[in-house]
Amino acid sequence: MPGILNLLMLEDEPLDAELTIKTLEEAGFVCCWDRVDIQEDFICHLDTGKYDLILSDYNLPNFDGLSALKIFMERKLDIPFILISGAIGEETAIESLKAGATDYVLKDHLLRLGPVVERALQEKAELKRRKEAEKEMAALQEQLLQSQKMEAIGQLAGGIAHDFNNLLTVIQGYSEIALLSLKQTDPLRDTVLRINQAGIKAGNLTQQLLAFSRRQVLEMKVVDLNETIMELNNMLRRVIGEDIELITVLEKNLWHTKVDPRQIDQVIINLAVNAKDAMPNGGRFTIETTNVYIDKSYNDDHAGILPGLYVMLSVSDTGTGISPEIKDHIFEPFFTTKERGKGTGLGLSTIYGIINQCGGSIQIYSEPYQGATFKIYLPRAAEALDELKKETKLVQFPRGNETILVVEDDPAAKRLTVEILNMQGYLVLEASDGNEALKMAKSYEANIQLVLTDVVMPQMSGKEMVDRLRMLRPDIKVLFMSGYTNDAIVHHGVLDQGLFYIQKPFTVDGLSKKIREVLDYN
Repeated sequence: MPGILNLLMLEDEPLDAELTIKTLEEAGFVCCWDRVDIQEDFICHLDTGKYDLILSDYNLPNFDGLSALKIFMERKLDIPFILISGAIGEETAIESLKAGATDYVLKDHLLRLGPVVERALQEKAELKRRKEAEKEMAALQEQLLQSQKMEAIGQLAGGIAHDFNNLLTVIQGYSEIALLSLKQTDPLRDTVLRINQAGIKAGNLTQQLLAFSRRQVLEMKVVDLNETIMELNNMLRRVIGEDIELITVLEKNLWHTKVDPRQIDQVIINLAVNAKDAMPNGGRFTIETTNVYIDKSYNDDHAGILPGLYVMLSVSDTGTGISPEIKDHIFEPFFTTKERGKGTGLGLSTIYGIINQCGGSIQIYSEPYQGATFKIYLPRAAEALDELKKETKLVQFPRGNETILVVEDDPAAKRLTVEILNMQGYLVLEASDGNEALKMAKSYEANIQLVLTDVVMPQMSGKEMVDRLRMLRPDIKVLFMSGYTNDAIVHHGVLDQGLFYIQKPFTVDGLSKKIREVLDYN
């Protein structure tokens, strides 16, 4: 192990110091050394932090080894401290070891110094490796605890989302139907509108929980983030207000990436809202895109980012910044620094869940009063861009005359769905579970163009029912619906290729358009 050794020696005799160095050099060490003999110089050199080893004489005219050892221990330096003495008794030696000395060597047995130093440096290296391993283990345990926390929240969110979103579907659906039938002057209209808006807010909270726990259904598309940002430009300016300058710095030849377009819009808007809150007196909000290559060295320092090619989306503000203690909790659900009633604490946790579910990673860089930067890394997609459909608000809901089989185990949600479809002119068949749906498909003599089924049902899942149904009616089209879906139709939250899905709670407009989209799909 001998090699280059940066050494600080506390020794008042120059000849003894030179003899010590010669002994170490004969043992194979290349010594870079400084000699001091008074307390002030010892402290000054010690505080530079550049040494691998301290060698200290036990007795000096105005100073002593135990006093030097005490100063050394106060600084909690992770290097060996070896005492050298012309004569040291057993009791004094034990006292020095108890005080923190690594070892001691007698001057008339100086040949021991080389092996003692080598052993001390080996023990130091082993201790360093052990501490690094313990640190790595602690980090892995922290990641495991975080993962278990997310899994527990995900299970909780999934448990409540299915039943809760069925209730919200009924609340929003019937309030929307009531609004369609009420005149603008009707005194009840404002009351029903408030019910509908409260239902929408409740549905958004459920979706945020599902997003954080990575249990929402994503419809992945290959997109150009530059186009996404430009399309959001006007909305972002409204979100941040006139006293905040919006700056965009976009890479000219940006790579494509695969995301859920609606969700990535939500990520950018949520970050803009946070930036606005951090800049109450105005400032700059900057969005930047660039192509990046993550190598292993960067990966080693940033957990969660695998080496590879990424599209980076950077969002910065010049606001109040984030303190280290807050930064450690910023992505946790329900954690918020806002006043009570001013925020749910789900905004950033939602972003975290969306980015992770898209296969990406998010890093935050901030100091108090120095602004904040969120860097989002999304994997590069080699495929061509997907054509994205523009959402349009229809004056009249699309209608049809096809036959639709509705399979829903929640009676109230089923009744509402049937009413909406009847309003649009469809002939509707009803079933409360998979077995009843299969019996109806066998006995019904006419054509059934579409089955609209819940995913999570007792006894038989919607996917299992559909697989059996297609043996009876191979040409039937399928639309899945759910407030929370398991792995039956998704993999890691991504909808299986070729499947159609609508999230509960849905609107009359949303269901009407989705039904028509599936029926008209070739």
